[in-house]
Amino acid sequence: MFLQKTNIERELSRVKSKSISTNTILNEVHQILEQETFKELDIEKRLSQKSKCLSNNFDLNLLETSRVFYIDQIEKICTDYRLRFLDTKYFKGKIPITAFSKIKQLEKNHDIQINGFKIMAPSKLFKLEDKDDPLLFAPIGNGYFYLIHKWGNDLHPLRKILVWPFKGIVNLTITTLIISYFATLAVPNGLFSKSDSTAEFWIVYFFMFKSIAAVVIFYGFALGKNFNPAIWNSKYFNA
Repeated sequence: MFLQKTNIERELSRVKSKSISTNTILNEVHQILEQETFKELDIEKRLSQKSKCLSNNFDLNLLETSRVFYIDQIEKICTDYRLRFLDTKYFKGKIPITAFSKIKQLEKNHDIQINGFKIMAPSKLFKLEDKDDPLLFAPIGNGYFYLIHKWGNDLHPLRKILVWPFKGIVNLTITTLIISYFATLAVPNGLFSKSDSTAEFWIVYFFMFKSIAAVVIFYGFALGKNFNPAIWNSKYFNA
């Protein structure tokens, strides 16, 4: 049995056809990467611009109901934990690539372009980067929002308690009264008179309350602080 002779021209053509096939694949991959990059740049542009969009045409059958929240529910969480719910335009932190991937997947599944992005996060995250947890939302309509992505670490377990005084004037007054009471207990007995009496305690307590209240009021006015219900959806630093 004789081996067939090699036809150089045929081999050259075969190599050429393989080369064209490889180049075609590489071109297709390059085009896909370009399309993905373009999509990400487009999403980044939409995230950085203010949008008046109040709803997106989501396919309600494809949405996860556990990720749908009403504006009243969002407001309650923002008020309880002293968070803000603002357009992504005001967010100064870094939005992770996983959020972009979820946006692209949502847009692909629902065949829409999502606009009107919102972020729930602590106030300081709208000025500089931090490690607390932002949540990215998109409006569905009629006051409902869809949670797209959450990243970062969870909030401190005591945050709700620590920000409780800032929920309203009543909360702040109660907190001031409690702090004044313990501060009065810390005053040594007989500091202002030789004999201890209930009247002396309440006089010291009254002056202690006035002093602490003055500090609280000065701090509030000097730094432009406000109560949680007034700032949760405010874009102003001194709101």
